[in-house]
Amino acid sequence: MGSNMAMVLLRSGLDLKVHDIERARADSHVDAGAHWAETPAECARDVDLLITSLPTPNVVDKVMRGDTGVFEGIGSGTLWVDTTTNDADLVAELAEIAANMGVKTVDSPVTGAVDGARRGELTLFAGGDTDALDTAEPILSRMGRVIRCGELGTGNAVKLVTNYLWFTHAAVIGEGLMLGRRAGVPLDVLWDAIKDSVGDSFVARHDAPSIFAGHYDPSFSLDLCLKDLRLCAALAERGGVPIPIGSRVHERFAAAAEAYGGGSGELHVAKLIEDAVGDDLRLEGDWPLHWEA
Repeated sequence: MGSNMAMVLLRSGLDLKVHDIERARADSHVDAGAHWAETPAECARDVDLLITSLPTPNVVDKVMRGDTGVFEGIGSGTLWVDTTTNDADLVAELAEIAANMGVKTVDSPVTGAVDGARRGELTLFAGGDTDALDTAEPILSRMGRVIRCGELGTGNAVKLVTNYLWFTHAAVIGEGLMLGRRAGVPLDVLWDAIKDSVGDSFVARHDAPSIFAGHYDPSFSLDLCLKDLRLCAALAERGGVPIPIGSRVHERFAAAAEAYGGGSGELHVAKLIEDAVGDDLRLEGDWPLHWEA
């Protein structure tokens, strides 16, 4: 996600510095005119706005506070925008440290998958004070639609709610498809009907082809699903909200990770039903690999 977001920003005409733990991931950016930074600290030094896009909260913590981390290089007056799906408590803790250094923070996790990131068609859920959002929005809007969610931390709350619904749909789509298939409905007819009915969803339109093709979308892993589901559970606990359906969804993703490995694609959660009934959900078609198209 971060790689594609950075390329969109670079192509929009910004003077961009980039850093990644794997240098090769930045080769295309450097070839296109970006400046390579050897460390997070160097990446954060002498910039107006720093954007982080990282896989997990603990990686964010390490990148910000670790040796040669962002806080060793970032200067007063810089705005930090974290686009990671993150833990609200950690965001608040790091934002307090940043504030003491004269740095404002916006949390702005994104949605729209890898293809949305590549096309600059993401939705960005932004939380922070008005001045910070006013500064960030002109840059963030180059990557897609910005939705102002409220104070710092609300961006992540909105992202977790959307992921909660996404994973719930993903956990059940395979069951629905298998119900129709075993009842004798051709999969292409069933899929068409779902998309033009109350059963429609992003999962039905964007993710079902990953099941039909049998690769189950390796661009987002079961481990990342489980990370986000744990964050959803923590959000629910903080708000005193029971989520019995979410707990069951978490169990299904955990079962898929145990069966197929945590690094396997997210839609392996649908393979559980395939294996349970001894039938597959393959459908002939030219299914594009959305993370490569």
